[in-house]
Amino acid sequence: MALPAPNLDDRRFQDLVDDAKRMVMLRCPEWTDHNVSDPGVTLIETFAHMTDQMLFRLNQVPERLYVKFLEMIGLRLIPPASAQAAVTFWLSAPAITQVAIPAGTEVATVRTDVEESVVFTTTRPLAIVPCALHAVATRCAGDDEPVFHTDRLRMGENFAAFSAVPEPGDVLLVGLTSAVPNCVVRLEVSARVEGVGVHPDHPPLVWEAWSGTDWVRCLVSSDTTGALNTFGEVLVHVPAGHEASLIGGERAGWLRARVIEVDPEFPTYREAPVVGSLVAGTAGGTVRAAHCELVEDELLGTSEGVPGQTFPIVRGPVVAEGALLEVSSESGWQEWARVEHFVASGPHDRHFVLDAAGMSVHFGPSIREPDGGFRAHGAVPAAGAAIRLRYSVGGGRAGNVGRRTIRTLKSSIPFVAAVENLAAASGGVDGETVEQAKARGPILLRTRSRAVTAEDYEAITREAAPEVARVRCVTAGDDEADAGSLRVLVVPSAAQDVGRIEFADLVPGEDMLARISERLDSVRLIGTRVLVSPPRYRGVTVVARVIARPRVDQAKVRADALAALYGFLNPISGGPDGVGWPFGRPVQAGDVYALLQRVRGVDLVEDVRLFGANPVTGERGAQTQRLELDRHSLVFGYDHHVKVEDH
Repeated sequence: MALPAPNLDDRRFQDLVDDAKRMVMLRCPEWTDHNVSDPGVTLIETFAHMTDQMLFRLNQVPERLYVKFLEMIGLRLIPPASAQAAVTFWLSAPAITQVAIPAGTEVATVRTDVEESVVFTTTRPLAIVPCALHAVATRCAGDDEPVFHTDRLRMGENFAAFSAVPEPGDVLLVGLTSAVPNCVVRLEVSARVEGVGVHPDHPPLVWEAWSGTDWVRCLVSSDTTGALNTFGEVLVHVPAGHEASLIGGERAGWLRARVIEVDPEFPTYREAPVVGSLVAGTAGGTVRAAHCELVEDELLGTSEGVPGQTFPIVRGPVVAEGALLEVSSESGWQEWARVEHFVASGPHDRHFVLDAAGMSVHFGPSIREPDGGFRAHGAVPAAGAAIRLRYSVGGGRAGNVGRRTIRTLKSSIPFVAAVENLAAASGGVDGETVEQAKARGPILLRTRSRAVTAEDYEAITREAAPEVARVRCVTAGDDEADAGSLRVLVVPSAAQDVGRIEFADLVPGEDMLARISERLDSVRLIGTRVLVSPPRYRGVTVVARVIARPRVDQAKVRADALAALYGFLNPISGGPDGVGWPFGRPVQAGDVYALLQRVRGVDLVEDVRLFGANPVTGERGAQTQRLELDRHSLVFGYDHHVKVEDH
């Protein structure tokens, strides 16, 4: 129960008017017309209205005071998190020398008439290494040694890529002159398949690269050969751990195409593809980029040599990750370490606290001890020492852009012709608002960074990973949580394209899961087991038929209806309140009828059918009017169909 708040002045507008009229009767008895038509009464009501507004503000806690109260209990606003995307730089021609992409290179989305461009900055340098074909070999499933075809290929002779009837495990080995980590290799292949080929969108073939300990699957952004069916090129994105190694006595940077099993409804190889020629070259490279702009060595000021100094930061919003603070000294610039607080800092520890939301840098204070002495929590920069900070500004949900939307290079780089992101950016979260901090304040005050209740686990998870969109704690005895254990379900922020989300983007990354697990492990009760994982998702497909109003664009009506469905059946921003589909809430046909009826241009919703769907395999379940969800699962809209008809 909330504590009763005192009312400092309970008078309202009419009370003020009546008090003023009684005062007039005492002080000015000759004024007898107290009707609203009297000009004097109009003035009384005007001042009563202004006073009523002042009394209303008197009974409110000003926002500034509320923020100061939160600061007194150690609460700081959570700063925005920047979205991350893998950005590919395409070369204008195959590399003949190494091309360097420095860290801090800026790329952006295309600016339009209504939207500003969203700027991303590379987080590390990228070296695009040239390569060429060194060796080619094949190895059938079950064989230990490969069979080399390098000389035959140079003589213009053909060879079979796999065994006569390809089996899962057959491989085509491609050796490059050097290892090409983070690079894109273009393989120009002349091949053919006798008889029936394979489905180009569901080929029984994957490309892998040797990482020094194991074969790692590679992304293939383009394959115009149709899985070695015909002449064309294959663009293979080599992962970061690619290393040169020995295979069959040949040292090279090895890639391989491996035959795998596919769904029985898709065809597989009946005969081995015949390779006539093979040429390799480096076409580009991929590096991570963050939705932020780098601010290089901003001079914050000079130290006064006293404890507890604070220096403001000029630009914002500040992204906390990657901030680097340096203090000048006689021997040069010294790097200081960023800490969350000064509790464990000693008088010689070069520590600082970055308040990203408040846009300021703090140095350790000096605290009076019970014996009357003082203890410094953190070293104090020498008097006159210059202080500079390297940091990034940006972040927020605006950075969760869709795939292939980052297409602008902000600065010219020799030999680089284009840039793009092959996958959507994700992880961008807006900074915490004061209203959200008000809700978190009582939890922080009660727990003191100790996880006891489900709300404690959820609040601490949001602190550990601000890029998480939704969190739910499942306690022991509920759902699949055993006695003495609990599950923390996290939904990462994902890019949305007209309400659509790629299902793979709803799987949290290993780094995020490890960071949350490490933080919860430090605050959990002894004996409590904590499992951090994504929730279960129940796919749903809506098939609807609507009647459009006369003289409207039916294509636009269909597009708007699909956008409404994907936006409503959305685990992050869907549901009745637009804050994400509620956990465990069933999907009912009636909700979909009401949703489609509100779409502009729809006159009548004729039919709505719901189907359970598997977003991984695409398999559709039986028709239903009410799709039940488990208590702690979320809905995921998948492959909706809307048919628009006229009267």
